[in-house]
Amino acid sequence: MPISDDIRHIQESLRAGHYTNEAAVSNGVVLRLLLALGWPVFDSRVVWPEFSVEGKRVDFALCHPPTKPAVIVEVKQVGQVEGADRQLFEYAFHIGIPMAILTDGQVWNFYLPAAQGDYQERCVYQLDILERQIDECVKCLERYLSFQRVCDGRAMTSAREDHEAKIRLEEQKKTLPIAWHKLMEEHDSQFIDLISDKVASLCGTRPNQDLVAGFLELLLKKGAVSKPDLVHQHQSEAVNHPLVPTAQGRAARGQFGFTLRGRHFPARNGRDVLTRLFEEVARLDPGFMERFTARPHGRNRRYAAREQAELYPKRPDLCRGHSYQTQTGWWIGTNYSRQHMRDKIIKMICEVAGLGFGTDVIVEMGED
Repeated sequence: MPISDDIRHIQESLRAGHYTNEAAVSNGVVLRLLLALGWPVFDSRVVWPEFSVEGKRVDFALCHPPTKPAVIVEVKQVGQVEGADRQLFEYAFHIGIPMAILTDGQVWNFYLPAAQGDYQERCVYQLDILERQIDECVKCLERYLSFQRVCDGRAMTSAREDHEAKIRLEEQKKTLPIAWHKLMEEHDSQFIDLISDKVASLCGTRPNQDLVAGFLELLLKKGAVSKPDLVHQHQSEAVNHPLVPTAQGRAARGQFGFTLRGRHFPARNGRDVLTRLFEEVARLDPGFMERFTARPHGRNRRYAAREQAELYPKRPDLCRGHSYQTQTGWWIGTNYSRQHMRDKIIKMICEVAGLGFGTDVIVEMGED
């Protein structure tokens, strides 16, 4: 059986809630994937369960050569990964392990314990089996965890290369606002020409350089240069500037609606904002609803579900007046305050869909 079939079955079991404890995750997910990746799971000298470290135990030590750990794997119950990295790093520190893995079956965190920085900075890659496509899951697991690649050293080489690339990317992200600020501050001629060309393509006339420079000065004075949503953040003072889009393309304050990747959608109320955003995101991303409903939601409610009755398990009386069915058959719960919709549900939509809240998705919920 190819590993892609194993991952597909694990995805189905995760969604169905079959892995109810750490033992179920270890046997049903971790060992199954290790076997598919070529590890001799029945040889305890190679796949060593309950490996002892300074009087404590790590769930698995993957050894090469036999009895010499090359990778340690700490297993948690589904949804219990957060905060467990400290314990994992203590294990890795005591025995000098080059790679450590923390997983709850769904989320797999691959760490280089000897790297610099905090725990998150030493995380090479985070794989969410429910969030990623199957081919991406296969590529990641084989790259870092296949038996052959761990034995011949290619897994560690790839992990180090990827970690270095991640550090470079983070440094570039930090430097981008500085570069942006300098371009605006120095009134770089090529930068001004680029803006002028875009204005001309949008409205048919080309602004002079003084007008563009004045616009950049305005943004600099407001300290907006390091934010991606410059115009939206500072529209109150810049709205009449000839280079700043006005309310066309987005809703004004006090109104309802949302902007999704530059396209504006008006709405009648907060409920309309929520349900229409669900539908538009699902239209752009066919797998979005499956991934969204697989996530933990409210303590006693589901924000979205296949069946209407699943929305309010303890309050079936709310289903009739406080639910909405999308065109594709999914049910959306609407018995929430506008603040909860914006700060919890819509932010969760953005997280699952890989959209930036406040950048890719801008919502207007009728705030004064």
